[in-house]
Amino acid sequence: MPKSKRDKKVSLTKTTKKGLEFKQHLVEELRSCVDSYARIFVFSVKDMRNNKLKDLRTDWKHSRFFFGKNKVIRLALGKAKEDEYRDNLHQVSERLRDQRGLLFTNQSQEEVIEYFNSYSEADYARSGNVSKKSVVLSAGPMEFPHSMEPALRQLGLPTKLEKGIVNLSTDHTVCKEGDVFTPEQTRILKLLGEEMADFRLTLECMWSNDGTFTVIDRKDLLKSQKKLSKTKRNKKEENLAID
Repeated sequence: MPKSKRDKKVSLTKTTKKGLEFKQHLVEELRSCVDSYARIFVFSVKDMRNNKLKDLRTDWKHSRFFFGKNKVIRLALGKAKEDEYRDNLHQVSERLRDQRGLLFTNQSQEEVIEYFNSYSEADYARSGNVSKKSVVLSAGPMEFPHSMEPALRQLGLPTKLEKGIVNLSTDHTVCKEGDVFTPEQTRILKLLGEEMADFRLTLECMWSNDGTFTVIDRKDLLKSQKKLSKTKRNKKEENLAID
């Protein structure tokens, strides 16, 4: 029997792996950031999107974001008071879990809180997300090319072709408010241009280079958000009055 061309042995010496050297470099980089920046914020992420975080990194070039590798980050900062790199950094480590990351910055606490209170980027929902509203399609012509009709039927839409035009045979409820999305629902909503996810960062606590550690109260965040909304509303009213 002839030997398969895909039956090839690959030497592990030809592969690269992020091992001990990578982790040591990350530890050094994190500790360098501790020494260089005035504040560290622990943030949690809602509806994580890598492309949105990349854009955020671009907008905040003056600061550094670390997301992922939490075990290595905790090792760099110190897991307990006895081995922490600087005073009270072990409290940062204790709160670094799940979908959480670090923001190293020289911006003031007020500037950071104000920015992230108003920051939110809409995106398409994914399977497992919860629907914010009901979406109902009315029977009739749909703005899709005729070639898509079979795919729409596979997604569960009651469609048919009439003279080369995609038609919805009956009214169809894509989702109801509070529904947990299925893969089919998210694909339909994306085709319809319905964005039901919000990429958002929530600040959890702050460490300052003088060793002080502060848990950020959600009530304070809400007050700051309301104040910001009121300020924006007043400015809008002033601009309308000028016009």
